[in-house]
This record gives sequence, structure tokens and C-alpha cells, in this order.
Amino acid sequence: MLNYAVEPSLLRPFVPAGTELDSWQGIAFVSLVGFLFANTRVLGVALPWHRTFEEVNLRFYVRRHVNGEERRAVTFIREIVPRRMIALVARWAYNEPYQACAMRHRFGPLNGDGAPATVEYEWRHQTSWAGVSAEPMGQGRTAAGGSQEAFITEHYWGYTKQRDGSTFEYQVAHPTWRVWSVQTPRLTGDVSPLYGPELARILNGPPASAFLADGSAVTVYTPSRIAR
Repeated sequence: MLNYAVEPSLLRPFVPAGTELDSWQGIAFVSLVGFLFANTRVLGVALPWHRTFEEVNLRFYVRRHVNGEERRAVTFIREIVPRRMIALVARWAYNEPYQACAMRHRFGPLNGDGAPATVEYEWRHQTSWAGVSAEPMGQGRTAAGGSQEAFITEHYWGYTKQRDGSTFEYQVAHPTWRVWSVQTPRLTGDVSPLYGPELARILNGPPASAFLADGSAVTVYTPSRIAR
């Protein structure tokens, strides 16, 4: 997870109806996140050739207040996957901003604390490759309450803009993840065709923070429409 401070005005056009931009200590963030889907099932069914695959997404953070509850959430600017069918179905059924690209990943050997020596995700858009990578260090730990790491990782809702101006809301369930500090976080390649020049300019600079999370089993519940 590579995290970049960004001017709120760049994100407001992407904020789904019924939500508002969220921030940590007054700072708005976008995060470039690479991870591996493993043993994926849709409505309990494992689809052949679509169980284990990479994803890299660019996301930011919103919130919604419901009957006194603050639902802290993520929303996506772009989600890259290597399976064309996944991208087509996600765009058609949910208007999720998926893009199908050739992808690959590499994990280094595990250290004594269970983290790979290096983590790398790459994707090919048009004719060139881009990628994100980092080298974990130290011991894994639970993110402290109120920390930037907790703000980035602890979200249990998601929101997606729809074509008619409404918003899909869905709940996400997973245990708390361990996080590791990382050294030499890197984004390589030209990402402006996917994210536009303004966001690419930010992503090409140094991240405000970066870390590795171990991940876990995750359940994504059926979405409902909340606003128009």
C-alpha cells in the first residue's frame, strides 16, 4: 500500500452521491494497492480460471453517516485485473472502474515473521509495463488505533458511483490485518494513461507512507442502492 497526500479538489469529482470525502488528521489520501485474490468464490461458487489473480487499484476514502453510525469506506478510481471477463462483468453489473491488463507478481522468500523479502505487482497497459513494489522490514504488528495505518486498512464499507447518479453501498468483513513497515517503495512506468496527468504527477512523487498488510479471507456482501 503506497499512500499519497492529495488536494481534496482532485478527488471530489469521484466522490459517490450520499458520501463525503474522508481524511486523516485533515489530510486526504489516495492509495495504490496491489494484492492477490486467492480461492475466490462468487456467491459460493468457484469459477474456473478465475480463482487466483492479481489486482492493483487506486482508491481513496469516504464516509457516510447512517442513524448515528459513521461508515468509513473506500471508493475506487481504477481497478486493474488480468481477467477480461471479471472487468466486463464488474463494469456492467456494478459500474466498478475495472480495466483488464496483462499482470504478473513476484514475492521474495519469507522471513522469520512471515513476510516476503519483496513484494512486486506489475501490469502492462498498451505496450509498456508499470509496477509497484516494496521491501518489508521489521516485525508485523497490529495498526495502532488512530494511526495512519489504521485509517488506510480499517474500512468495512465500499461505495460505487452508478451511471444514473445513484450509489451502490456494500459491506466488507475481514479480521484486522498485521502491517509491516517497508523500505524502497517504488512506482515505475508511465501511469498517466490510466489515471490522468494530475493524479499521475502525484503518484510519480514520493509517497507520504507505505506499508505491507498480510491480508486475510474477505467477504464482500451484496450491494444496495442508497442515493440518486
